[in-house]
Amino acid sequence: MSTMANLKFLFSFIILFLLISAILGGKQSMADVNVIRVGVVLDLNSTVGEMAESYISMAVSDFYAVNANYQTRLTLFTRDSKDDVVGAACAALDLMKNEKVHAIIGPQWSTQAKFVANLGEKAQVPILSFSATSLFLSPNHSPFFIQTTQDDSGQVKAITSLVEAYGWREVIPIYEDTDYGNGLILYLKDAFQEVDVRFPYRSLIHPSSKDSDILKELKKLKAMQSKIFLVHMTASLGSKLFVLVKNSGMMSEGYAWIITQGLSSLLDPIDSKIMDSMQGVLGIRPYIPISTNVEDFERRLAKNFTSSRKANLFGFRAYDTIWALAMAVEKANIKQNSSFLKQNASECKVDLATIGVSEMGPRLLNTIRSTEFKGLGGYLRLVKGQLEASAFEIFNVIGNTERIIGYWNPKKERVSREADDNSTTGIGAYSISKEILKQPIWPGDTTNQPKKLRIGVPSFFGFNEFLKVEWHPDQNDKPKISGFSIDLFHAVLDMLPFPFPHEFVPYVNQHRQSAGTYDELLYQIKLKKFDAVVGDTTIVANRSSYVDFTLPYSESGVSMVVSMKDNEKKNMWIFLKPLSWDLWGKRGQQLVTIYADHMGLYGSHPNTELYSKLNFNVDGYHEDSFVRELLVKQLNINESKLKPYRTPEEYHEALSKGSHNGGVAVIFDEIPYIRLFLSKYGSRYAMVGPIYKTDGFGFAFPLKSPLVSYISRAILNVTQDKDKMTTIMRKYFASQTTCVDGSSAEISSYSPSLGVYSFGGLFIIVGVASVCSLLIYVAKFLHFHWPASNIIPTEGSFWLRLIELVKHFDQKDLYRCPFRRNESKLNPTISSLESFGASPSIESIDYEEKHSRASSEGADNVAIDENEEIFSSRHGDTSIDVASLL
Repeated sequence: MSTMANLKFLFSFIILFLLISAILGGKQSMADVNVIRVGVVLDLNSTVGEMAESYISMAVSDFYAVNANYQTRLTLFTRDSKDDVVGAACAALDLMKNEKVHAIIGPQWSTQAKFVANLGEKAQVPILSFSATSLFLSPNHSPFFIQTTQDDSGQVKAITSLVEAYGWREVIPIYEDTDYGNGLILYLKDAFQEVDVRFPYRSLIHPSSKDSDILKELKKLKAMQSKIFLVHMTASLGSKLFVLVKNSGMMSEGYAWIITQGLSSLLDPIDSKIMDSMQGVLGIRPYIPISTNVEDFERRLAKNFTSSRKANLFGFRAYDTIWALAMAVEKANIKQNSSFLKQNASECKVDLATIGVSEMGPRLLNTIRSTEFKGLGGYLRLVKGQLEASAFEIFNVIGNTERIIGYWNPKKERVSREADDNSTTGIGAYSISKEILKQPIWPGDTTNQPKKLRIGVPSFFGFNEFLKVEWHPDQNDKPKISGFSIDLFHAVLDMLPFPFPHEFVPYVNQHRQSAGTYDELLYQIKLKKFDAVVGDTTIVANRSSYVDFTLPYSESGVSMVVSMKDNEKKNMWIFLKPLSWDLWGKRGQQLVTIYADHMGLYGSHPNTELYSKLNFNVDGYHEDSFVRELLVKQLNINESKLKPYRTPEEYHEALSKGSHNGGVAVIFDEIPYIRLFLSKYGSRYAMVGPIYKTDGFGFAFPLKSPLVSYISRAILNVTQDKDKMTTIMRKYFASQTTCVDGSSAEISSYSPSLGVYSFGGLFIIVGVASVCSLLIYVAKFLHFHWPASNIIPTEGSFWLRLIELVKHFDQKDLYRCPFRRNESKLNPTISSLESFGASPSIESIDYEEKHSRASSEGADNVAIDENEEIFSSRHGDTSIDVASLL
């Protein structure tokens, strides 16, 4: 027993000795530790400040529990900035001058950090901020300023990718009117322009704004066409905003809200009332990898603090900042007796002029910049004084939680459905599809994507092959919209590099009838009732003042169609048309009218005036189209002479009746409609024109819409694809290969120039006049020369008398020569015979020839001799012929 007692006593002694040694050793080691003074500037009355203080306290305890052998220890001196820039500056100056701190953690807000960073540079004291993300806080400009969080530029591409993924082309930013708010928007504007996304309006809200001011701004936003909003502001202002947004009815179906990391990272501390007002919101924030350390930290956080909170980004950044600073202090071998080289000689505790310069500041700064490790918030590595960019997670607020729907990797600029730091899979940020993201729940508790473009479509019952609107009561009053224009538009959308959510809305009134003309339909875009108009809308100049058109997808031009029975080209009396009574005005007007009318008559008129002249009493046109304005303003046609028509059947009926039977002689319309009409009614009608050039059919969008360029390029790709166009056209136009009258569907078209038949009446008049002149001449000839045939014996035939007359007809030129008049004086016998209408006898002619040869002189002799020979030969031949006949 004594032995056992001795052993028991010895064992107890050894344990007691070890305990005393440990205690004494511990006290000795603590005496050898260098205590490094560190300042902390927070807004202790804010959610972030309260949270950060607890995270920082736990970080110090956890670090030295793991690194008990370190020779340095951080001692914290906390100051309250009181949510004020001056308060933050005073707190920093107090810590530098009076507490002799070697570094300052904070301040909390970007506006505060900007001024404190300048103080740190002057005193060469490192300023470490875990929450100031403004792009105006660049360490390049303030070398002693270190951002242990990502600045706002890191999320710019992630936001751009998200917006592009859902095909939104317009986003309205709502941001606070501070350096923090303005910085990100400038970067976002440039990034959005690269992908053709624009800001139609920018809403600035000052942090001190009253609820009434915010409600007034929200009322303005609610009236706007765009329903996609991006909110970039701090938690305090953002929380107030979303409560008012819900009260304004702007968290309903059709809206989309995106929040940036400044607000996204602080959702956990927000109370349930605020979370309830943010249902359906999408957010972007840096991705925090889940690890055992994070889970253990969350358990201890819940145990040590009464409020139940999950891991928070800014809390993790504050926690990791303490660890980074503790490592750097140990590595830089900072001594506790290190002080400022220049002491403050002023009695004022916050004298800026005599702040002094830290002895160990530059060494500590360089050591902090080179520190890197894996912390609670991910891997901490500083690049030029800023935390290296990490992946972002995209979440959807549902209930009291945030459901992760995707990730974005800045190194590869990619979005993926699952988080994988080492993964190289995914889709590029500038070519992503929303299918890579999980289905979100949008505001209004719906899965329908907000901001489907409201595309207005015409609802005119006429040429249904181009566009047709059908209403079916059994389909929840949703119309069926089809036609060539719709199918081509869908083919165009398939060519776009991004999704194009849309819905077609017929332009109708409460009775489902057309609510107006094409012009009025297009004007709805300017009134923000429609986001676009798709259909058989013609591109004309006056419409381009309030909408932007895409490239045309159809042929252009306005022409006219006429009935073949009224075809003026087959009217042989058309040349009389210009000869109206108005022709006989003043002489100057006569010349102008004659020139203009006859130039038009022969097909060279410089304008379309001729077609108006060829009309009868009434002209037809396509109802509700711009053609009416063209006829009245361009062609100066009296409006009272115009009749509107809608359908090809109405065209056919009106043209068949004609202008004198209650119809029309001509109908003006665009070439695509005319071709469709002619394909149905074949050779009955013909197209004349074009008489007025237009740019064809196109799709309309708001002025300066970025979608126009994309749609136009897609139209070119579709229209140049022969196979695709053939498929679409056959679907709606192939059935018209045979006309309703059974004839060929070949389209008839001709030039306005006139043919030979058009002058048939003129030829008749000229022919009749010529025949009458000939008959009159022959009658006179017979009257004067018929007695000369009396020399032929009575028993001679009628043909002999006719031959004798032909001889006299052949000699008519000879008697009309000048010298014959002179010779008549020498031979009064011949002259007297001629004066009585009697022809001279052959003997008299022989006597005359002899007498002429004897009496003529000079030049006259030559002429007489030549004529004599000609006359004699003719006479001699004739005498032989007559003798032979006798």
